[in-house]
Order: sequence, then structure tokens, then C-alpha cells
Amino acid sequence: MAADVHGSGTENGPAPAGEPAATSEFLDLERELAVFLRRARANSGEMAREVHPDLEPSAYGLLVRLEDVGAQRATELSAYFGVGKATMSRQLRTLQEIGLIAREPDPADGRASLVRITDEGLARFRRVRDARRGRYVQKLADWDRGEIAELARLLHQLNSRFAS
Repeated sequence: MAADVHGSGTENGPAPAGEPAATSEFLDLERELAVFLRRARANSGEMAREVHPDLEPSAYGLLVRLEDVGAQRATELSAYFGVGKATMSRQLRTLQEIGLIAREPDPADGRASLVRITDEGLARFRRVRDARRGRYVQKLADWDRGEIAELARLLHQLNSRFAS
């Protein structure tokens, strides 16, 4: 049995009274995801402010996506993040006003535009992202690289399930 390093119950401990055994794993998952998400939101806020003082935490993810895949239509970004067009439009407008993104004509459809990260936005974003990655390396220095890869794989699998 693995040691409980998170203070959230034992890995294979008994289910709470009156609940099926399989439920305890889902309760543990829910509890750990809640802690993880709360910390991730706080970190996103800090990282967003490091990129630009006026950047909303939720807009930081837009920069991540644009850096990962390149220029995209606002509708593609909206679909990817599962937010409405109005929300996406407001966030993109703010990013454009502070000089972190720009719009350019879509070569496939002149009526549409593509959103891309600006050189200034990319430089600011990469500086903050690299510092964040450095913190991950430091915090997980004693983890086996295989465990890190497995965690990334499982998180990707989880994200894919919730995307559909």
C-alpha cells in the first residue's frame, strides 16, 4: 500500500460507511482535483499578472493555446475552451488592447480573421511560462521521469474525456 502523502485518505482505504468500494476512489479523485484546480487558478492569476498587469487569469490560457497551435479563429478558440462567443470576444479584445495578440485576415476566408500572439505577447508569455516550468522541475525533482510522463498522459486522457 502506498503512503498517503497528500493527507486525503489512504490509497486503498475503506469506503465511507454505506458507500460502495468504488466510490471512495472517485471521492479521492474529486478531492484532489478540487485542491489542484484551486491552486491552478491561483497560479494562473499570478502568471497572468506577470505577463501583463491587466491580463485576466482566464485569458492566460488563450496565450497558451495560441503559442501551442498558432493563429486561430475566435470561433475555434471559443469551441476549444467551451465558452461563448461573447466571452471570447471580450477576452480577445482586452488581449489586443494590451498588445499581446493581433488579428489578421484568414487566407482561407477573407471575411474571417485569425488571432495570433504578437512578438511582444510571445516574449512576455514565454518568460513567465519558462519560470513556471522551472518551478515544476524544482517541485518534482525527486519524482521519477516516468511518473511525470504518466501523470501528463493521464491528465491528457482526462482532459480529452471532458472535452467531448
